[in-house]
Amino acid sequence: MRSMAAAACASTSSTSPSADLGVRVVIGRVGKPHGIGGQVYVEPRTDEPEQRFAPGSALWAGESARTLIVERAHWHSGRLLISFRDIGDRTAAESLRGTWLQIERADDDRPDDPDEFYDSALEGCSVVLRDGTLVGTVGEVVHLPAQDLLAVRRPGQPEVLVPFVEQFVPEIRLAERRIVIDPPGGLLDLGPDRGTDPGTDREPDAGPDRDSAGRAADDRASSG
Repeated sequence: MRSMAAAACASTSSTSPSADLGVRVVIGRVGKPHGIGGQVYVEPRTDEPEQRFAPGSALWAGESARTLIVERAHWHSGRLLISFRDIGDRTAAESLRGTWLQIERADDDRPDDPDEFYDSALEGCSVVLRDGTLVGTVGEVVHLPAQDLLAVRRPGQPEVLVPFVEQFVPEIRLAERRIVIDPPGGLLDLGPDRGTDPGTDREPDAGPDRDSAGRAADDRASSG
């Protein structure tokens, strides 16, 4: 399965996002300006950037009430380059650097693929073993190149990272806010260091996570 960052389709309407739809989810972060016309590079945090950043899409700028309207988006040397309405020069573009771009997603919105889940739907779920023993709660979904990981917070014990694959996460019951795990031997006893993914030297990303993850032979969570 996969965790989905923002796999649901984005609206192409230029209407400002509604504050009553549901939860805000991160779909990208603004990088440096390009040229003098106000264009900026954006680091996508979504599985479908072409839909989320379609012309006319309205995005929240961070946690503020300000919205940015996408006028044009295209790939330039393998990077996403975006023009926003009313951002017409390099100074205005520079002011956006580091801004997290968000959308409103309805609480009951679900990916089309039954093996995909939004990060925000997984976070806060109780995590139990097959016999019902409580392990903890999902603090976040960590997205790494090889796979997604469930960061499970345990009262009074180290946080553990559970590979988000069906072998180790056989059941997800969103209606019950409950996830059943069958972890590899020793995982819950050792409590690996949260700083890096076991077997890699990469540290998890800082800042908000994208809203997507998928569970499967590859990964089980889906960014939106």
